[in-house]
Amino acid sequence: MPDLSNIYIKCPVFLKDYLTYMSVIKGKSQNTIKEYFYDLRMFLRYVLYMNGLCKKSELNSIDIAEFDFKYIERISLSDLYAFMAYVNNEHSSNDCYRARKVASLKSFFNYLTIKDKSLKLNPAANLETPKIKKRMPKYLTLEQSISFLKVIDGEFKDRDLAIFVLFLNCGLRLSELVGINLKDFDLDKRTLKVIGKGNKERVVYLNDICVDALTNYLKVRPVDQVNYEDRDALFLSNQLRRISNRMVEILAKKYFKKANLDYDMYTPHKLRHTAATIMYRDGDVDIRTLQELLGHASLSTTQLYTHVKNDDLKQAADKNPLANIKIE
Repeated sequence: MPDLSNIYIKCPVFLKDYLTYMSVIKGKSQNTIKEYFYDLRMFLRYVLYMNGLCKKSELNSIDIAEFDFKYIERISLSDLYAFMAYVNNEHSSNDCYRARKVASLKSFFNYLTIKDKSLKLNPAANLETPKIKKRMPKYLTLEQSISFLKVIDGEFKDRDLAIFVLFLNCGLRLSELVGINLKDFDLDKRTLKVIGKGNKERVVYLNDICVDALTNYLKVRPVDQVNYEDRDALFLSNQLRRISNRMVEILAKKYFKKANLDYDMYTPHKLRHTAATIMYRDGDVDIRTLQELLGHASLSTTQLYTHVKNDDLKQAADKNPLANIKIE
């Protein structure tokens, strides 16, 4: 996997072996492997600091390729909690951010003790995961979604419109959208093959607006001089390479601003929330179907979107004739 080769050369042998195991045996996606690497690199750098081998100001730049495994053998549960305190104080107190760090540590030490057997005791066995507060997903209304699509213009209008039409109609994740290849969709059958989390494949059906948007974009999509590695990519950047996550985020912010929407609040992922909300609330799509469409492994994740119909319940309560009666 060429995208991971630059990461592997930065790893000590034991970390490379772990990441290879998670990729080849567990089937984790390249994006997930990269996240594991970033989390564990931060941890190993902290271990070096904890052992007096570097200054805290050097942590973000220190090379871990020659990290000595003996420092891993000395790690205790209290050291892991100290690291989590460092994450909380120096990086982010966000529950989800810290929970991901804990998940990476637990997975890593499970591998070392159970699979690799290079450790006798697992210091992360009793490491607790921060409780994540449930937050209602932010989303655009149907009217805001239409306004958002209407402001898309410019030299790359056909490409950008196809991108955001797919977001709002198919509920794709950002990584899923940028990873689409030409062979992944069939306009005659009106289907799109999507590779989601954990390399799980699902089929999404395309409605009229998606077919029209893709048809118009394919008429102007560059063919000549496209970077060889990206020749199969559906969406191309101005440099004729596969469009990046960051570029899509920049485009989204541009059009949010143009549509007079809060571009600090909304992101491409909020468009996924929007698609789910509109289908559930305005399209009466049932929750099980929505789970399949979004590629959620657990129904509980999809049930976040059931909050939207609570608005109707609140309005019903407010309209009750007894609502405004004053009782002395």
